[in-house]
Parts: sequence; structure tokens; C-alpha cells
Amino acid sequence: MPDIQPIKYQPTEIKPIFNMADAVDNIDTQDFLSLIKTGEHETIEFKKSTAQLEKSLRTICGFLNHKGGIVYFGISDKNEIVGQEVSDSTLKSISQKIRQKIKPEIHPEIRVIELDNKKIIEVKIKEGTNKPYYLDSIAYKRVGSESLSIPPDELEIIILKKNRRQWDSEVCEDATLEDIDDKKVKWFLRKAKYERKFDVDLEILIKEVLIRLKFLKYNKLTNSAVLLFGKNPQKFVLQSVIRCARFKGFTPTDFIDLKIIDGNFFDLLKKTKEFILSHIKKAAKVVMFNREEVWEYPPDAIREAVVNAIVHRDYLIQGNIRAVGQNSLSYPE
Repeated sequence: MPDIQPIKYQPTEIKPIFNMADAVDNIDTQDFLSLIKTGEHETIEFKKSTAQLEKSLRTICGFLNHKGGIVYFGISDKNEIVGQEVSDSTLKSISQKIRQKIKPEIHPEIRVIELDNKKIIEVKIKEGTNKPYYLDSIAYKRVGSESLSIPPDELEIIILKKNRRQWDSEVCEDATLEDIDDKKVKWFLRKAKYERKFDVDLEILIKEVLIRLKFLKYNKLTNSAVLLFGKNPQKFVLQSVIRCARFKGFTPTDFIDLKIIDGNFFDLLKKTKEFILSHIKKAAKVVMFNREEVWEYPPDAIREAVVNAIVHRDYLIQGNIRAVGQNSLSYPE
């Protein structure tokens, strides 16, 4: 390989549409060469030239549905810098082709690197925030240095997660500020301020709190606001209850205790934890002349399990969270 000179950028050759001024970074030459030597992997792919742009679209789609990545044009699959002819139309073509072929539409970051009088085009793709992404109606994912089509069952999971995120931030049409428990919001603010060092004025208006937490959308409450701070969330989200049961043995037929818990997130957490603790064993031991209580299951672990069940359940699915059993806990249906 010929002597390597420091990386030079030539933003004057590129029109501002590509925002090349932001691309003038001080990248370490040796680090860049080490990256090339490492070869293609999960987040890096090399193409000899933009003649392979169509092939690279599958990779770009895979990056979007995975962790993001970078495609370099001007580096061969043998990890050799071969360079690439670059003009304004070349960069426009890359940007337009990506926006036209991949849906939902994205805007890649494109810049030109000149190394030893050879130009390399860098196309940086961030992890997508609106998954899944499709190329010609097919969704791809990155597996090692390959871009493979996503199987139907896996694609369904991605879509369900996307819908769930959207549901959380969707407007709860019939809910108003009158449905919010002001005392619960104030309690939350005090805990946030004194336990989490959250910078907030405790005299702030409830509506302002909800705005800061992004729980108001188009001046209406979101589903998250209702679930967290609602006086009666089940009025709007029927499935937001927890069914708790204690039964003999391992078959849920002979119940010792049964309780349906409703309320907002904090009520569900508190009451469910109390139910579970009331049905597990607690012992006491003396340590260094001090009496210590020891639970059959650690209360902190129980709390975490209940929090995960409430937070991560899919509220688009009818059914309830269940905490059941003689010696076990169960997650949502």
C-alpha cells in the first residue's frame, strides 16, 4: 500500500444540500485503516463503487431494522481502498435512490473522505425509529455480515412492538383532566424531586406536569397518562387489571384466595405486591443481636416482576395480567 497521507475532505466539491460542512471531522487515519482491515461485519459493509448501489440497498434496509451501520463505496470486498469517482450527481443519486426504494422514507448521512488521493463515499445509517423498514416490500435484518429477509413470525413481533409504542402515546379520546388523580401526580413529583433529584417546582400546575412528561397530545390525555395517574383507568382501558390468586397444589382449580386488583399503575403495583407477600412465608433470625425478617421470596424481586408485567404487557390484547400459584408467579396472558 502506498504511503498514507492524512484524510482530507473537499467540501467545496459538494453542494450544501448534503450538509458536508458537518462532515468535516478530524478522523484518525490509523483508526480508519484499522476499521478497513477488520473487514465487513454487523455494522460495516464495503462496496467497490456506486455501481453496486442497488445491492447495497438490502444492507441499508438491514441496518435500519438492526443497530444501524455504515456502507463505504470505494473499498473492495478484499478490504482494499480502490476509490470512487464522486460528483454532485453521484451523491444525489445515492440519496434519492435510498429515499425512493426504502419505506418508511429515511434521510441518510452522506459524506466524502479523501485518502491518499482516493475518494471514498460514506453512507451512515442510524438504527430506525419506525421499524420495520422495507425494500421492495421485503424487510431485511443484519446477521453478521449478511442481510437476510426477516421471517414472518419475527416480523409480526416487530410490528406488535411498534403498535404497542404507538398505543402508549395515542390519545385516550374520552379522558379529560378531571379523570387525573391530582394527589397521585403530586405524590409522584415529591418522590421524583427528593428521591431522584428531579428538578421540578412542587407547585407546578398539573397540566404543566403532564406536558413535561409528554402525557398530553393535541391538548388531550394519552393512554399512558390515564394508566399512570387516572382516577379510574379501567373506565377507559378495561383490561388494565390484575387477577391475583392463591390455590392448592399446582392446578388452578381449588382456590384459597382470589382478588381482582384495579386502579392506576401505582395502585396495581402496591396492591399486587401486598397480595403476594400475604401468601408467602416469612421467617425471622437474629444477626448480631438484631432481629431480621427473611421472606421466602425477596420483596424487591417480587416488585420488579410486577413492574415488568405491568409495563411490558401488550394493552392491545384483551386479557389481564395474572399473579397466580402456590409457589410461582405468572406473567401476562
